[in-house]
Amino acid sequence: MAKKQCTVVLLTGGSSGIGAATAAMLADKGIKVYATSRSGKAPENDNIVPLVMDVNSEEAVKETVSHIISLEGHLDAVICNAGNGIAGAVEDTSIEEARYQFETCYFGSVKTIDACLPVFRQQGFGKIITVTSVAAFIPIPFQAYYSSVKAALLMLTKALSLEVKPFGIQCCSVQPGDTKTGFTSARKYTAKAYDGAYTDTMKRSVAKMEKDEQNGMPPEKIAKAIYKQLKKRKMRLNVTPRFDYRAIEVLAKLLPTKMIMWLVGKLYC
Repeated sequence: MAKKQCTVVLLTGGSSGIGAATAAMLADKGIKVYATSRSGKAPENDNIVPLVMDVNSEEAVKETVSHIISLEGHLDAVICNAGNGIAGAVEDTSIEEARYQFETCYFGSVKTIDACLPVFRQQGFGKIITVTSVAAFIPIPFQAYYSSVKAALLMLTKALSLEVKPFGIQCCSVQPGDTKTGFTSARKYTAKAYDGAYTDTMKRSVAKMEKDEQNGMPPEKIAKAIYKQLKKRKMRLNVTPRFDYRAIEVLAKLLPTKMIMWLVGKLYC
């Protein structure tokens, strides 16, 4: 019979922000969390096992999954949370910088999911949660590649849900809005961001975004949304925490594209 209770979880990006808050909340609820990051840091809790893992290394990810299975005999869920941010105009972003954005956020998630899928299929059970963003359906100027990578991850999650459903595997995308974490201070800028035709507008735009982030919801709000889905018998495909961001999601689907673009432009440009 397919396993129904979620007791062992693999979490990427567990050293800070949403990842650390999620690891702490799940651990407090009795779930064993293998919290991975490049630093190997994680909140202290008897139910948290911090592990060094770089999602950009396919070999490292596979070794981590095998290690968990050797210890636990099963893996019930994976939460793909590792990510990064880069700001700058599209014209001022090199291909290498764009790849930097996609490598961790998108391909890191793909590598992690791919390593877990054989385990989930054999079990006949598994939950996959990707942490995307409201930026997946609202284009963010001067963070175009961040919006792009989150949109790509959202579509991957939706398409994957159809492919794996016959094997008892469920998928869910959790889409945070502005959240107060260290992500803001860790954001990188393109090499040409401060020396180009877009610099002044970019600085005003990103400053507004960063102010909103630092006045945003606590990461525990996202952690609670993730925990709620893990405990459900059947996860929702999309979850957008907080009413105002859910309203934005609905409006993005209902309003004409021209109006959405005008509103975003008024806000950030």
